[in-house]
Amino acid sequence: MSKELIAKRYAVALFQLAQEQNQVDKIESDLLVVKEVFAANKELFNVFNHPKVSADTKKSILKDSFSALSEQVVNTLYLLVDRHRIANINEIVSYFVEIANEARGTEDAIVYSVRPLTDVELSAISTSFAKKIGKVSLRLQNIVDKNLLGGVKLRIGNRIYDGSISGKLERIERQLVANRL
Repeated sequence: MSKELIAKRYAVALFQLAQEQNQVDKIESDLLVVKEVFAANKELFNVFNHPKVSADTKKSILKDSFSALSEQVVNTLYLLVDRHRIANINEIVSYFVEIANEARGTEDAIVYSVRPLTDVELSAISTSFAKKIGKVSLRLQNIVDKNLLGGVKLRIGNRIYDGSISGKLERIERQLVANRL
């Protein structure tokens, strides 16, 4: 069975449980914490994938590390340890977030700007671009990029909307070069 299919099954099952208990947001934030911890600590990830470390030891580490998280997330981690599928945790979290966003009618996006944007500016961007992609809202992450010169660049999934000055200059340059030929 492919890694992708396995991750989708666990994510769907956990999402259904979260929906039944009205804890989608809580479980999503807990899963993002788990993903961040594993991404930041490669040694921890290696311990969980090492065949000589017993399942009980792995569960003990999970209990100590993630005791503040919801019971559903911790039990899912225990299940992944028992089934030797802890390596799929990043994909499971990604699919869970994708399913939760779809259910809410939202989409995650990144806004690149020269300076940090205010909440009002982020809200305006979210409202206008959410309509363009058929969603209710966007969850925006603002990243400051001094190379833009001005304006903003928005990345929604694999789509990029470039309203930056540097992007406009590049488009003008390409147009001038194309007209010369």
